[in-house]
Amino acid sequence: MKSISLVVSIIFCLGCNRAGSNNSSSEEVNQSKEVVCFVYHRFGDDRFPSTNVSLNDFKAHLSYLKENEFRVLTFDAALDYLKSDDRAQKTAVITIDDGYDSFYKNGLPLLEQFGFPATLFINTETVGGSDYMDWEDLKDAQSRKIEIGNHTHSHAYFLNQPESERYENFKSELQLTQKLIRENLGTTPTTFAYPYGELDEQMKEIVKSVGFKGAAAQNSGVIHSASDLLRCPRFPMSEFYSAPDKFESKANMHSLNILEEKPYSFIKPANTDKPKLQLIVKNADLNLGSINCFIQGSECNISRETIDEETSQITIMPQSAITDRRRFLYTITLQDKSGQWYWFSHLWIDSSK
Repeated sequence: MKSISLVVSIIFCLGCNRAGSNNSSSEEVNQSKEVVCFVYHRFGDDRFPSTNVSLNDFKAHLSYLKENEFRVLTFDAALDYLKSDDRAQKTAVITIDDGYDSFYKNGLPLLEQFGFPATLFINTETVGGSDYMDWEDLKDAQSRKIEIGNHTHSHAYFLNQPESERYENFKSELQLTQKLIRENLGTTPTTFAYPYGELDEQMKEIVKSVGFKGAAAQNSGVIHSASDLLRCPRFPMSEFYSAPDKFESKANMHSLNILEEKPYSFIKPANTDKPKLQLIVKNADLNLGSINCFIQGSECNISRETIDEETSQITIMPQSAITDRRRFLYTITLQDKSGQWYWFSHLWIDSSK
């Protein structure tokens, strides 16, 4: 077991690194195609720095993607690409949550300037409200390469609701939002984003049953060919994280080859404030001796144990109890022998907070 250096990393939006839901697989996953996905909220609205990106930074992001020949797709099209036989290409997705008016006024014109599409996830209860786009704005955006996705009706904390009500309410809101978008925009969304990135396994199954192609969460990382497409990772972009050099590093990140993630669920076990995460990873070409680890709310204890020539187990725990956070991330980054960077992040949710 090696001592691993602790590095404070910048935290953004990874889903799972395998196709299963909560069972491990001993087979090597196929990660030949990757998609880096970013999530934005407000544009040029410095009243809310935690969810805002400056227009200068956003323009720099788009310039980087254009100059470095990334193919930019909607979320729907990216899911099709990952499931297709198309050759692997540098691919990025721009998503926007909530439908704030600043996207329509400030963000959309910049996307048009660069000729890029994007996906906008809307919560239909707020359409036309203060600071939000109305149906005419949304219809116009849709005609300008913007995919409209479902973000529920109320954008509620569904995990706060008792299980006896949670799943019925969640499904009803998904269906209501589908109906309102269909009636007002003439299309039926194929993609979904969980409010606050919060979900449990039954909510994920409901998303599948309603017929969505894929869904976006809010743990950070890179989507790949073997990802669970019902909880895709995204890198959040806000004033805290959106400097051009930080964006560039995320745009060039790769997905870590995780064979097993235990636990797979995002729900923090109720019996501990120091939850343990165990990962089985493929060793191929990775420099596992220099893993960088960051835990929100604590310093990181991390250990590595060799299983065989091709696989290792990584165990991550906080050094101190985490008692004051509703959501927190465990994130690791590391390089391969050629110097390319890899990223993995696991989200924990404590709905009692």
